[in-house]
Parts: sequence; structure tokens; C-alpha cells
Amino acid sequence: MTSSATPRTDLPLTPPVIRPRRLRTTGAMRSLVREHTLRAGDLIEPMFVREGAGEPTPISSMPGVVQHTEDSLVAAARRAAEVGVGGIMLFGVPTTKDATGSQASDPDGIMNRAIARLRAELGDSVLVMADLCLDEFTDHGHCGVLDDQGRVDNDRTLVRYQEMALSQARAGAHLLGPSGMMDGQIAAIRGALDAEGFTDVGLFAYTAKYASAFYGPFREAVDSSLTGDRRAYQQDPANGAEALRELTLDLAEGADLVMVKPGLPYLDVLRDVAQASPVPVGTYQVSGEYAMIEAACAQGWLDRERAVLESLLAFRRAGATCVLTYYATEVATWLHDGLPAHLREFV
Repeated sequence: MTSSATPRTDLPLTPPVIRPRRLRTTGAMRSLVREHTLRAGDLIEPMFVREGAGEPTPISSMPGVVQHTEDSLVAAARRAAEVGVGGIMLFGVPTTKDATGSQASDPDGIMNRAIARLRAELGDSVLVMADLCLDEFTDHGHCGVLDDQGRVDNDRTLVRYQEMALSQARAGAHLLGPSGMMDGQIAAIRGALDAEGFTDVGLFAYTAKYASAFYGPFREAVDSSLTGDRRAYQQDPANGAEALRELTLDLAEGADLVMVKPGLPYLDVLRDVAQASPVPVGTYQVSGEYAMIEAACAQGWLDRERAVLESLLAFRRAGATCVLTYYATEVATWLHDGLPAHLREFV
């Protein structure tokens, strides 16, 4: 039906008011135009397993996180798999340490024993990932073997990483997470794995790992014996472009996934790496980030559920394919059971 009305010619010719708020008017409208969402499968849960523990041991600086027994680790990993968590990143806490971190490559050491048990009981229902670093296992707390002047010897450390990688692969890890920031570590580990036939074991490179103050609670979690600091091998927090150089090297050496760590303080670096990387990019919401959220929420200063989900969504918005977070199983449970209406903006 056409109108016979005479068009008006006295309307103002000024530009119309542009109203972006039209796309925010209702929950349905916001859902329609939402750019980023969270899935349980995007999340990876870091877990700690303590040798000889008779019961789970709470970590005081990380409320709700524990050092698991081998039995409680399996139960927690099974729960994570049930609610759709993408993977478990495992850290071992041994009872004995030495200068070379010999327990890290011992097939009967806590780390490799736990990997083997997880694979035996859970199969491929959740990705079993293993931290590949010596800091939990050395009596000096550094990520590598020290020379006679007390400095980390890069190339001797690579040999230990190869030994550690083979032990983790033999135990059944799907993905290894080399986190020591040694030059050439990805090439050295990839070469050792391929030579032994472990061509399907992936490498999740800690490409840009910064010498950050936000790791403090983690050191309690792994009973760290660190003396000094790691600024001679982890990245300087003042540098951003350096991360892209590290990315180029890790890709050339065969990394399957890459990571930026920590998370929220380095969203700019995460965005730069995500834009440049042809492989999936992860980030790690580290212990200090978790502790800050928990401390603020305990004081009633933040809405805990919204703060957690918003922080995770920030990583996805910055370009992360996946996120290591101590909230992984909890958030996956929220998603599995159905979020209340006031939180549905995050999915």
C-alpha cells in the first residue's frame, strides 16, 4: 500500500542523532550483538599435587585452592571433565629437592606418577597438560641448572628439559607447558620428543612470561625454595615488543600453542601476540590475580561472580583462545548448571 501524502520539505537537514544505546536496550538485543562469550572448553584448571599428602592441603594465600593428594587430584580432574573444562595443567610438589631437580624426570616422581594416573583413569575426556619447568623440583628454586657462579645455565638446562619432557610424554601427557623461558627450549624439547616417536605430544609455549610480582601466592602453592629472583631469564615488565620476538622464535621452533603470563596486567601484550600469532594463544590468570579478586570479594567490595566472569571475558576480548584460571571448574559448573539471568551477559 502506497501513501498519497505529500512529502514534507520543512524537516531539518542536520545529521541524525546516532544512538549506540539502541543495541543495549534489552538482554535479547545485547545477546544478539555480543562480540565475545565464555565456554567451559576455553578454560584450563591449574592443579597442584603434593607427594605423600594424606589429605588436600589448603593454600592460605589462594582461598579455595589446595595441594591435592593423588586421590583428590583424580576426583577434581574428573569433576572438571564432567563440566566440560578444556584441560588440567598439572604442577608437582615433591618432598625432596636437589640442585638439578632430579625428581622432575623420575618416572616414579610425583609429577609423572600423577600424569599416568590421570590418563589411566580419565583417558582423553580432558586434556592432561604438564608444567615443564624445574623450579618446583630444585633446592634453589630456579627454573634451571645453576653454573658455578650461581647463574642459570641455559644449555645445560635444556638437557634437563628434554629429559623431563620425555618422562612426561611417557607418562601420558597430551600437552607439555615449557615455562622456564630458556632460549631454544621449544626446539630442544620438540627434537627430543620427535626422536622418541612422541610426535603427537603438543607444546604449549610460555612465550611471554614476565618477571612479575603477581606470582607470590604460587610460590606457597609449590613450596618454592627460591633464592634471588628470575629477572635474568623472565621478561622485563617494561617491554612489550620483546614478546613478539619471543613469539617469532617459538613458532619457528615448533610451538603448537603460545601463552602470555600473567593475564590482566598484560592485556596489551596478549592483544599484540594474538593479532600476530597463527597458532592458538592462551593466557594465565595467575595466583596473584586470583588472590586479589578473592581478597576484595571477602571484604564485600566486589560482586564475586560478576568480577570473575568479567575478568575472564577480558582475556577472550583481548584475543585469548584459552585461559588458565583457578576458577575454571567453578565457572564451568556455573555454565553447566545454567547462569542466573543477571550473569547471562557473559555467555
